[in-house]
Amino acid sequence: MILKNIISFVFLLLSISTYSQLLNTHKTTLADSLRGNIHSPYRTCYDVNFYHLKVKIDIANQTIKGSNIFQFTATKDFKTLQFDLFENLQIDKVIYKGQALDFTRTYNAVFVSFPDSIKKNSKQQFEVFYQGKPKIAKNAPWDGGFTFTKHQDKDWIATSCQGLGASSWWPNKDQQADEADSIWMSISVPESIINVSNGRLRSVETLPDGYKTYHWFVSAPINNYNVAVNATNYVHFNDIYKGLKGNLSLDYYVLPEHQETAKTHFDNDVKRMLQAFEHWFGPYPFYKDGFKLIETPYLGMEHQSAIAYGNQFKKGYLGRDLSGTGWGLKWDFIIVHEAGHEWFGNNITTKDIADMWVHESFTNYAESLFIEYHYGKKAGAEYVLGLRNNIQNDKPIVGPYGVNQEGSGDMYYKGANMLHTLRTIVNNDTLWRELLIGLNRDFALKTVTGKDVIDYINQKTKINFTPIFQQYLEYKNIPVLELKKEKKGFSYRWKCDVADFNMPLQVNINHKILKLKPTSSWQNIPGSTFMVDANYYIAIKKI
Repeated sequence: MILKNIISFVFLLLSISTYSQLLNTHKTTLADSLRGNIHSPYRTCYDVNFYHLKVKIDIANQTIKGSNIFQFTATKDFKTLQFDLFENLQIDKVIYKGQALDFTRTYNAVFVSFPDSIKKNSKQQFEVFYQGKPKIAKNAPWDGGFTFTKHQDKDWIATSCQGLGASSWWPNKDQQADEADSIWMSISVPESIINVSNGRLRSVETLPDGYKTYHWFVSAPINNYNVAVNATNYVHFNDIYKGLKGNLSLDYYVLPEHQETAKTHFDNDVKRMLQAFEHWFGPYPFYKDGFKLIETPYLGMEHQSAIAYGNQFKKGYLGRDLSGTGWGLKWDFIIVHEAGHEWFGNNITTKDIADMWVHESFTNYAESLFIEYHYGKKAGAEYVLGLRNNIQNDKPIVGPYGVNQEGSGDMYYKGANMLHTLRTIVNNDTLWRELLIGLNRDFALKTVTGKDVIDYINQKTKINFTPIFQQYLEYKNIPVLELKKEKKGFSYRWKCDVADFNMPLQVNINHKILKLKPTSSWQNIPGSTFMVDANYYIAIKKI
């Protein structure tokens, strides 16, 4: 090479990054482009089939050392590929067929050159050996990294890296578009504590140096940021949930002093969550790998089949109701929200984090559906409408593509209200439920784009929701209904960023329920009162 080709590619990404800044007014860097570009020829040339991650954790020095085996299928002929590892971590060697490969590093991107061309459809593997001090999280899980702490006199370790990136602590193709079909994790920790990771525990190996290695295997495709280390002197208890696909194993790992509290708290909300979500979304996606809740020193994270839990065994969000309605205090927010991501986020995963609304909007709305299942439709609607007080309308929900950047945090509360608005338009709860189940069935264990999801909804409902999605997702403003009182009634029209926006609207005119079809042109309707159904998340501007 190839070095010349890499340099040319780097300059191309730099140009794309600059263009992205101008187009989206987001500050991005070359490092962002190297990480976020899912169409790079050095990434698309290979499809990851399997990882075997081996990591030994030195708690005293807060360092890690290990390796990762990449097994992959070539999607075309190539000689160079890219994987990712934060530049503060040292790569000792990359081994392919017993030989060390040449590699170069640009920020957190690593380009590996093979001695001969890798042929399309061939299955190959290489192993990356590395070590160093990973980023330490200052405020997990929001800034991400390793957490090294103690409870009582025992060490307590946890990882959280959504957004930050799994390559902050282990080498991988760090993007959501390519999930390994399975992964084997061999995590070595001091023998005084145990490690709990994703999937099923296959074996525990005692080492001669006072360490134990815990071998965990995940049988389903998994996103890299979901791969997790959780280690302390956990106590373990378990249960069974009789679900749509048979017996689902429920395994709980908590601090010893919380065991009795956890038994009651988890038993109640986990089974209620599964009842509601299997009703709305279909079977829990990972029966083979089971369901786990693992107590962590931070609030929570949707680690696949190994949910991180730190809500202190309280109802609500650390004892608070985010909706202000009271309904949020009847269940544990972390159990319901993070487990909801098993369907939207882990089962269905977006290729680019710019489309993270697919994960967060549906999961935030899942909270309302949980309430509806257990307390009725009126209660569920009250909850999601109450969340509107948290909406900022500060910037678009969809982020810039190709630079590893998500959009506004409004993807949660605004996204949930967008979906609630769509459901109100559909006005068919049977179809709405079939749609949610269909998404999780037809996109099961796949990576998708936001457009894939929108097209699917359009197809199943036979309604063109694309302009509505565009307004809520691509612009910071919500739809505005301009309303004028006339002598004999009202004039109304949509004033939106999307041209020819024409979302139908249910209103109450003189105590009669009517369905209007406003457009960007003024229309008139007789009447002395005009009220919009509160389930639509819109603004009304009286002129």
